[in-house]
Amino acid sequence: MNQEEQSKKISQILAKCWSDESFKQKLMADPVGTLTAEGVNMPEGMAVHATENTDKVFNLVIPVKPTDLTDADLEKVAGGVGYPAQGQHYHR
Repeated sequence: MNQEEQSKKISQILAKCWSDESFKQKLMADPVGTLTAEGVNMPEGMAVHATENTDKVFNLVIPVKPTDLTDADLEKVAGGVGYPAQGQHYHR
């Protein structure tokens, strides 16, 4: 299964969680087993943590640092190249 197919499958699983509370609880209790049963390829030994955002809790996932980015690339991101903060405007 390629990355696009894997992403589509994950999206379907998330939609199923929204429509089926018992499935969501199963996924949260046994993420690897449930994902595997739903056809998602899980690498051997991969740990998966399933958690849920609420109206009071937002979970921020920090991805693994890409190995193909240079320090200069990372500084561009960390240096604030991107959208202005709320209430600020771009000046060109």
